[in-house]
Amino acid sequence: MGHLDHAALGWLTPALSYAMACTGAALGLRCTVRALAATGRARRNWLLTAASAIGTGIWTMHFVAMLGFRVSGTDIRYDVPLTLTSLLIAMIVVSAGVFAVGYGRERGRALMLGGLTTGLGVASMHYLGMAAVRLHGDVGYDPLRVGLSVLIAVAAATAALWAALNIKSPLAVTLASLIMGAAVSSMHYTGMLAVSVRVTPSGETLPGATAMQFIFPLAVGLGSYLFLTSAFVALSPSAGEREASASAQQPVGSTAR
Repeated sequence: MGHLDHAALGWLTPALSYAMACTGAALGLRCTVRALAATGRARRNWLLTAASAIGTGIWTMHFVAMLGFRVSGTDIRYDVPLTLTSLLIAMIVVSAGVFAVGYGRERGRALMLGGLTTGLGVASMHYLGMAAVRLHGDVGYDPLRVGLSVLIAVAAATAALWAALNIKSPLAVTLASLIMGAAVSSMHYTGMLAVSVRVTPSGETLPGATAMQFIFPLAVGLGSYLFLTSAFVALSPSAGEREASASAQQPVGSTAR
């Protein structure tokens, strides 16, 4: 059995991955709040931004954490198509959950459906990302810990969507995003604790790309997207602010006619 190290770079990768998860959650919640206050095309666009933020944050959290993953006795490579597919799945399933909440007439039912869909999608993204790992040996999983990680993913997704429906103030959104970041990180590391590797020493070159060749540049790019979009959302006026500005610009006495 190979020795697994989930934090080979110390606290850098856990802390940075947690920051990515929190940033994605905060941006997604703020965009969903904006979406619920909008109509038509504006609602759709805000929901798309929310879904891309949450999906990007979750995927980036997973693979930034994977930068610190090491197995003694073998190198590690990543299958590029499978890794990109895991990102696509994260985007699609989060979009389904966010749109279910954004357009659902019965909020309770929409919340449960959206939370289940998104949670299962997040878990699928995680384990598809793990399926992209290439090493000299066989990877196994503890079924109980896998099941626990899936339950955490569903609970975290449901809580995030509930927060999007019920939390409005920036301070509450910040607190909720910190909690959600912790939940997503817990899901990841619970899933990683389910992993065991039986190493088979070999001199053959592994297929795929190293983490620094592929994962690191992609994570940096997606992380930059999160921070730039966060700045855009923070600086863009809300619906209430636009209405207040429009009312202030109306000529005095125009409302009395």
